[in-house]
Amino acid sequence: MRAWMTLAALAAIPMAAGAAAAQTTPAILPDGTILDVTATGKTTRTPDLATIDAGVVTQGATAAAALSDNSARMAKVLAALKSAGVESRDIATSTVRLNPQYRYADNQPPAITGYQATNTVSVKFHDIKKAGSILDALVAQGANQIDGPNLSLENPDAALDEARTDAVARARARAELYAKAAGLSVSRIVSIDENGENAGSPPPRPVMYARVAAAPQADTAIEPGTTDVTVTLSVRFLLK
Repeated sequence: MRAWMTLAALAAIPMAAGAAAAQTTPAILPDGTILDVTATGKTTRTPDLATIDAGVVTQGATAAAALSDNSARMAKVLAALKSAGVESRDIATSTVRLNPQYRYADNQPPAITGYQATNTVSVKFHDIKKAGSILDALVAQGANQIDGPNLSLENPDAALDEARTDAVARARARAELYAKAAGLSVSRIVSIDENGENAGSPPPRPVMYARVAAAPQADTAIEPGTTDVTVTLSVRFLLK
């Protein structure tokens, strides 16, 4: 039995060697010089979509009390959103949380002193300029947790294609520069790889609320500004 196993192992050696040879055979390169260029193309747009997280945080002596109070306030927040014309499809629950609150003392186990309930919805605003006044209405109805806005493009595909075109043009211009410096010329593009994109979404900018109900204040202003849409490409050129 041992001799049969040895023969089988020996018979497998040529096959393994052949597989290794096939994997290590270098690719045949075209006649010329290969140049790899990485370039980032961009285009500028005005954001047309704002996403904001709005929620209610409540405290209660018991879990049931915290949840009940939270539900009542959140119902007013949702009603305010719908009264302002925000469609149901643009409102999505993002967080529902209930946490015990503890008191800590030396040499004693933590003692529960109450509960904190959190309910947060993610809201999309297609009319960015109206978002500020709606947020003010939410605060008036009990929202006490606001994060955002995150400004973005609702349909970024056309802008991304513009950025891709710009990236190819930048890569070719750089390749022409290198080729001229080396006494060569650009023959053609061998390959294009897309390394990443940014569809125009900057990091969220928090909006902090600290208001006195009795004091009239101006509406919160949210200005869309502009954002850069970028695409990064790795382009391989053949120089001759």
